[in-house]
Amino acid sequence: MVEREAAAYWMPVDQYIGGIEHAVLHLLYARFYTKALRDLGLVKVDEPFKALLSQGMVIKDGAKMSKSKGNVVSDDVIREKYGADTGRLFELFAAPPEKDLDWSDQGVEGAYRFLNRLWRFTFQHRDLLLRANSTLYQVDGAPHLRELQRIIHRTIKKVTEDIEGRFHFNTAIAAVMELFNALSLAAKDGARQGEDLIKGGLETIVLLLYPFVPHVASELWLNLGQKKSLEEAGWPAYSEEALTEEQALIVIQVDGRLRGKVKVPLNATEQAVESEALSDPKVKGFIQGREIRKVVHVPGRLVNIVLEG
Repeated sequence: MVEREAAAYWMPVDQYIGGIEHAVLHLLYARFYTKALRDLGLVKVDEPFKALLSQGMVIKDGAKMSKSKGNVVSDDVIREKYGADTGRLFELFAAPPEKDLDWSDQGVEGAYRFLNRLWRFTFQHRDLLLRANSTLYQVDGAPHLRELQRIIHRTIKKVTEDIEGRFHFNTAIAAVMELFNALSLAAKDGARQGEDLIKGGLETIVLLLYPFVPHVASELWLNLGQKKSLEEAGWPAYSEEALTEEQALIVIQVDGRLRGKVKVPLNATEQAVESEALSDPKVKGFIQGREIRKVVHVPGRLVNIVLEG
């Protein structure tokens, strides 16, 4: 009776992750035994796993990486030269888990450079970050700060969804890298008004990277003056209100061909949008000396300038 209760608690397993080579042995045998135990009345589940993810292979020089082939890259070498977190970051960033991963020494170097950039940024701005009060909400003032706030919340949402729903760690890491680039540009402005937001954004980056690079993230977290541990801080939350766009990106076409893009306020009138499109320097070069027959405006999306002849 106790065994049946334990089986009911643990089975079926929420998520099975394994290589495609294990499909015949692990998966087939697990299903066989589960169905046999079900037929004997010992368990109530029909399948041992609710979800399956078959991860890809690691490919090096066009062949599957294998000890028998002697083409493996030693973990010890990676750890000694770059650190364990660099190896983790590269492997998760290089490809989605269900696809094959092409091993690249240049890719490892790239992951190492990114972590070093993040490390240098934190310590170069440490004094500023320690005196600032981190915030992710209610940012007033300059439009570029409100845009930075949107990027932070957009990143939190994407990373959360990519990890929890899709196991797309590569796109989650790419989103964090884009956020870091945005923070770096904001810090160069040196605006006192944005210090609190920059600190909040950097804390967000560290929290989002913690599952991927726990050693680096933990060290950076301590140097940001945090009293709570990363585990106690918890996963960051995003605000739907903060995600609201203030501007629309309008595609500009000339005779149906893409010739430019422009951002306009969401409440801009049709006349204002068309005027902005016609005054774009790139677009001017394509319509110079020619008559405009009509302007087709799709609100919030595009402006197509149709020329005579």
